[in-house]
Amino acid sequence: MEAMIERCAGLDVHQETVVACVLFGPLDKKPKISIETFSTTTTGLLTLSDWLTTLHVSDVVMESIGVYWKPIWNILEGSFHLVLANARHVKNVPGRKTDVKDAEWLTKLLRCGLIENNFVPPEDIRDLRDLTRYRKKLIHHRTSEQNRIHKIFQDANIKLTSVLSDIFGLSGRRILEAILNGEKIETDGLRKMVDWRTKIKYN
Repeated sequence: MEAMIERCAGLDVHQETVVACVLFGPLDKKPKISIETFSTTTTGLLTLSDWLTTLHVSDVVMESIGVYWKPIWNILEGSFHLVLANARHVKNVPGRKTDVKDAEWLTKLLRCGLIENNFVPPEDIRDLRDLTRYRKKLIHHRTSEQNRIHKIFQDANIKLTSVLSDIFGLSGRRILEAILNGEKIETDGLRKMVDWRTKIKYN
């Protein structure tokens, strides 16, 4: 394989450690190799960044495994040309299962330009994406809880949906609070509790 990058690094990322392998030297000769293991704490990742800078590394590759790559990317972004590799595309050959060999294999592929870089949005877009995903989860959880409450009332033969179009609106919450307080609600009392904005179905 023809080398294309003089100084590059491959990172084998785990939850607590990251193994870094650096290949450097003339493109037409066998490269020198340097391997170190670092902690994934902020201090450890800053040490990793300083170590890569000392070796004048220009390109760094890591696999997109879970969320473990994100803190490393955040620390190294802006100082190196980062490549995020799809784990399936850089799967190692059988028999090479150690962390060191995996890091070395990634580095060799990067040095020869054989890794396709996955798209990683800018930091502000990544933050916005995380917020929208979290908001979606919260909405999903809220809907699940509302459905659970609705099922409980149906099991207890309390037909609030026959009276209110939205039992979780302002008026619906007033009625739910009254039920929780043990109050007996008659039709006349229900009329007083229901807000004028709520649609009522009287048959």
